[in-house]
Amino acid sequence: MTSVTWAQVLAWRMRRQFIETPGDASAVDIARRLAGVQAQVASAAGLAVAVRQAAPEPGEVTRAVLDERTLVKTWAMRGTLHLLPVDEAAAYLVLCAAIRNWEKGSWQRNFGATPADLDAIAAAAAEALAGGGALTREELTAAVVEETGSRHLAEVLGSGWGTLLKPLAWWGVLCFGPPQGTRVTFTSPAHWVPGWKGLPPMDEAARTVVRAYLGAHGPATPEMFDNWLMRKGNRKKDVKSWFAAAEDGLSTVEVEGVPMHILEEHREELLDTAPATSVRLLGAFDQYVLGAGTSATYLIPVEHRAEVSRAGGWISPVVLHEGRVAGVWEMKDGDPAVTAFEDVPAGLLEAETARLRRLAA
Repeated sequence: MTSVTWAQVLAWRMRRQFIETPGDASAVDIARRLAGVQAQVASAAGLAVAVRQAAPEPGEVTRAVLDERTLVKTWAMRGTLHLLPVDEAAAYLVLCAAIRNWEKGSWQRNFGATPADLDAIAAAAAEALAGGGALTREELTAAVVEETGSRHLAEVLGSGWGTLLKPLAWWGVLCFGPPQGTRVTFTSPAHWVPGWKGLPPMDEAARTVVRAYLGAHGPATPEMFDNWLMRKGNRKKDVKSWFAAAEDGLSTVEVEGVPMHILEEHREELLDTAPATSVRLLGAFDQYVLGAGTSATYLIPVEHRAEVSRAGGWISPVVLHEGRVAGVWEMKDGDPAVTAFEDVPAGLLEAETARLRRLAA
């Protein structure tokens, strides 16, 4: 079997993810290529797009979400907020819903809701949003409690963590609508998302998502895919079936002795890829890091993982050298302040910090 090194893989991923050479891809093109852009922090999502563009347009991400509606904001992978291309969003939701964590006794004890409660909440939310409008979290909670009588769930429903609303997002009942000042709103994707066709069959969804993931974050194993999707929370037989559904057009390579999947169309390109020598700065919660996961020792030195994956689920902005995480950085008075884990070429680092300075201006 043909073998490649992690250095080649990282260089290839950087190319595929518009990191090595920022270009003219739109926000929608970037979200499609990355298999979504995490949007827990709106500014981080904006930076994830901007660093991949040679000439970023201020406000492009907001326009794509609110005006053009080519991106939709909703809960997706790992239960976190993402921006997804509207024509592929439903496929991601189907695979996210497969975790069915609300059926576990521990989940029910922690949040005080049963599967029957969730079904009732979903029906009430669908009814409340049926008119095509957008409701604030408080308004939606009030409508659901009024319809279901589930007053004991009002606090959890109104929580900013969205614990009881995430399954509703995965079921296609709701997504994020236009904000009202500083307050988020929810609306029905059937009314908000152009061309919404509902949720596709599982095999169709698997083909879409597995191929998208491998196209940005491959080569990868099914376990690596599941770690990205739901922190390895799915049944192994389900993940195996998703790769089987997507097997047409897949190929296999060994990455330093471990067999992994890649799209057949990308195989020769990967084999011809030389290791990178560049220095790049990426923002917080960047997909380059999240696609691999912070436990990936080929990307993040194990002794520095805590500096990248911090308390409260915060994923630090990172410095890449030769494709690996070689440090972290933070913006101080408009200037990127770098904490390097290793020697990084000073000239390349200065050029990259100057670029980030311009993006932040």
